[in-house]
Amino acid sequence: MDRLELIRFLQVAQTITVHHGALAYLLGINALRASKAAAVRIEDYIDVLRGHRVLHLVGKGNKPATMPLTVPVLRVLEACRGERSSAPLVLHPLAGNRSTDATSTGWCNDRRDVYRMVQRIAKSARIPRHSSPHSLRHAAITNALDAGVPLRDAQILARHADPRTTEHYDRARGNLDRHGVHFLTAYVAGV
Repeated sequence: MDRLELIRFLQVAQTITVHHGALAYLLGINALRASKAAAVRIEDYIDVLRGHRVLHLVGKGNKPATMPLTVPVLRVLEACRGERSSAPLVLHPLAGNRSTDATSTGWCNDRRDVYRMVQRIAKSARIPRHSSPHSLRHAAITNALDAGVPLRDAQILARHADPRTTEHYDRARGNLDRHGVHFLTAYVAGV
């Protein structure tokens, strides 16, 4: 997904249910894997660390990770949480029931639920190509790199062990305008 498609996806997700909105932001902004997004619990993001609300999760290989939640993401998560103080964050309507009331929903407990919710959002957003939870993760990482996030920081966002994995997401890696020599020259010239 390019930047405009990701924006449209996030906007449309919030119009379906607050749960679709929260899931879209966890995948498309925080670059969570489907299984991790499905497993987020309300208790996982109540902590404040160095002035930031943070999300605690256990990543691939059982590695603990902590990521800051930006204000737009936090707003969507809080809208999804509602009055609940614990339990899984993202809920989805039970089959045949389109109510957004949390008492008539089941919780999003696996990646198949996440996949179905992403498909519904993509269809509503008229995203022309196949969309999956992983394509949102890919969009988050790619758009972060396109926005100028340094490779090392994008690697941390993606929670990749090897920077070469993150580098594959960089569509502009051959762009000479972004070459490191420009940054180094400006840095050294300031001396």
